[in-house]
Amino acid sequence: MGADAADADAEVAASISYHDRPISDKDPNARPECFTSTLQECMFIASVTMAVAMTSFLTGSITVMSSFAARDLNMTNAEITWMNAATSLTAGSLLLFFGSVADLFGRKAMFIASMFLFSVFCLGAGFSTSGMTLDILCGVLGIFSASSVPPAQGMLGAIYELPSRRKNRAFGCFSAGNPMGFVFGTILSGLFTQVFSWRAGFWLLAIVYFVTSIVAAFTVPRDGTPKRRLDAETVKRLDLPGTGLTVLGIGMFCAALSLGGDAPQGWKTPYVLVLLILGLILIAAFVVWEIKYPYAMIDMKIWYDRDFSLLLIVLSCGFLGFPIFSFWIALYFQTQLNYNALMTGVHMLPMVIVGLTANAVAALVQHKVSNKLLVGIGAAALTVSFTLAAVQRYGDSYWAFSFPALCLCVIGVDFQFIVANMYVLSSMPTNKQSIAGSLFQTLTRLCTAIAYGAATAIFDAVQRRPATSGYYAKNAAEPFAAVFWFAAAASVPGLLLVPFLRIGTQGHKGDTGRVKVGGDDGNIVAPVSEQHGRSGVEERGDAV
Repeated sequence: MGADAADADAEVAASISYHDRPISDKDPNARPECFTSTLQECMFIASVTMAVAMTSFLTGSITVMSSFAARDLNMTNAEITWMNAATSLTAGSLLLFFGSVADLFGRKAMFIASMFLFSVFCLGAGFSTSGMTLDILCGVLGIFSASSVPPAQGMLGAIYELPSRRKNRAFGCFSAGNPMGFVFGTILSGLFTQVFSWRAGFWLLAIVYFVTSIVAAFTVPRDGTPKRRLDAETVKRLDLPGTGLTVLGIGMFCAALSLGGDAPQGWKTPYVLVLLILGLILIAAFVVWEIKYPYAMIDMKIWYDRDFSLLLIVLSCGFLGFPIFSFWIALYFQTQLNYNALMTGVHMLPMVIVGLTANAVAALVQHKVSNKLLVGIGAAALTVSFTLAAVQRYGDSYWAFSFPALCLCVIGVDFQFIVANMYVLSSMPTNKQSIAGSLFQTLTRLCTAIAYGAATAIFDAVQRRPATSGYYAKNAAEPFAAVFWFAAAASVPGLLLVPFLRIGTQGHKGDTGRVKVGGDDGNIVAPVSEQHGRSGVEERGDAV
């Protein structure tokens, strides 16, 4: 009983954010004490950024290598589709579970092991001799990408707990990983595929993440978060029923979306409908379970914060369009303009340059400029980008349509991602940082799965029944334009919701970052919005 009470006291102490402790005189912009040098800090940030980039890096690589792998291995259309679908399926369904594991048992070892095993299985994928083997290995790679992101995000949130300009810059680099991973994966794998073979794309990933795991082993600080023993109480806190509901629910839902486009009767195919309906029922059951279960992975009171909910909705609208825009415009370059893998990467290079610049700008001004403005600029940029791509027809100038669309889309998604990422992690206590990151990443992956399913159905329908008159009559770009119009339409609700946000700056001087909402236990906290004139800790009545 005494040991259990001590463990409980330690956990309560860990769950109390620094705002509930005496505020020290330490400069929040100083280098965290866990780092012995600025070089170690920079290498640590680089390694966690590579972790969040893992899934999108793999997806970008598969985008440019899939046609070459299909030709070499005689893959069917279904096997080609499952190269990407298997990764998204396993990554999306297991993120929340691995978030709980990281918060309960420690983050550092899990983080390093995940990246090392990802490297090993990438090496194996490069030696695949059949489409089925390659699909299975892509699914395994999704598991390790799911197990690397929660500890990475959790460590970053715990180390940079104090709001500051330094934290903004660290999160700016980290946030670049997700959107930029796809672009770098597309360009670098395109180069390796062109010069060597499609297998070299997987071997490139193996080398990159082997090096990253070695760097992480030497630069990740000691994990100081309390770790629990594996006992009955810990098993309860793992929330295995909730985990089962998420794995089955998200898995079935994503599988239905992935299979719907290639099924014999399309979306009317019985097994597609069964998977879709069961997936939605289980996801709804998960939400109910989390509301009722005393050891829930996600305390649903966090959704009472209006800015928290609105930010994630706005970001979701963007992620319904960004992944499919990136994928289909690359496919357009390859199939309609007959660009090889290298030329496809070159034409998508503006995404890298503008994306890195956008992240740097957002990180540098986040503490000075209203984050509501940054989110609004991002939402507007996404809508304009997708619209430019949609009105483009075969034969139109790359510089007039594709180039500005590629530039604007990364500005939009980077601005939204960095603001939402900071806000979400600041809304959870230190011992819940990994599950907070998992919630954020799971939502974006669900949006990606929904978008791919809907876009594939739209593309196939338009390709089967092309227009005989009007703007797109007898134009090869028509099915691609239909997908881009879907992306534009999906982004509009996010743009319309921006005026309802009340978030101000983040990381400015005097920002205390969190206030308690939703009860006396101190477990649910929400960032302070500067524009409300809050300079200290105070209750936010409208969030409860």
